[in-house]
Amino acid sequence: MSRAALLVLADGRFPAGGHAHSGGAEAAVKAGRVTGAESLAAFCRGRLHTAGLVSAALAASAALGADPVALDAAADARTPSPALRTAARRLGRQLTRAARATWPSPELDALARAFPKGAHQPVVLGLTARAAGLGPADAAYCAVYESVSGPATATVRLLSLDPFEATAVLARLAPEMDRVADRAVEAARRAAADGPEALPAASAPLLEIGAEAHAAWPVRLFAS
Repeated sequence: MSRAALLVLADGRFPAGGHAHSGGAEAAVKAGRVTGAESLAAFCRGRLHTAGLVSAALAASAALGADPVALDAAADARTPSPALRTAARRLGRQLTRAARATWPSPELDALARAFPKGAHQPVVLGLTARAAGLGPADAAYCAVYESVSGPATATVRLLSLDPFEATAVLARLAPEMDRVADRAVEAARRAAADGPEALPAASAPLLEIGAEAHAAWPVRLFAS
């Protein structure tokens, strides 16, 4: 198992399209829910324990070898917002392209054929981890880190927040990221026996509502 491969996959410069998405931060900034480092920390914590947990469990399940078609349906069922489903599939399509070029894999090729418009990003992330020789915990860690690093980076641009403050937010959340990743892997192992219905379905209504409002804006800095 290559720790260097994990660094490549988790690197924000990996060309998977995440830089164009704010993870709901743009809508939260406009609504006044994120105004600085303290409120960013609260936003990221909420996202970590809801969308982050769900994404990490899906990614870990895919890394364990669960049926990606069934996992994609499970992801759809856990994403009420059409705007967020669209964003997840766009990110999945871009990640598939980058992953197939970086770690060629028959599983990724089959996923691309099954979902020409893109599978949900966490499902692709888990299969990418398998292709890179990584395990379910690695996939879960990538997912939880993405769930908070995207909003933190976006908030630096949206509010001209000091990058040091944004990075400090992520550093202080590290112990919680560890716990959420562990929960995700445990859930994925249960789902291996009981089916994808056993995966977490933590909800974040404000993220869903904000995503629908954001998608209707005529001008925005981020795609989601």
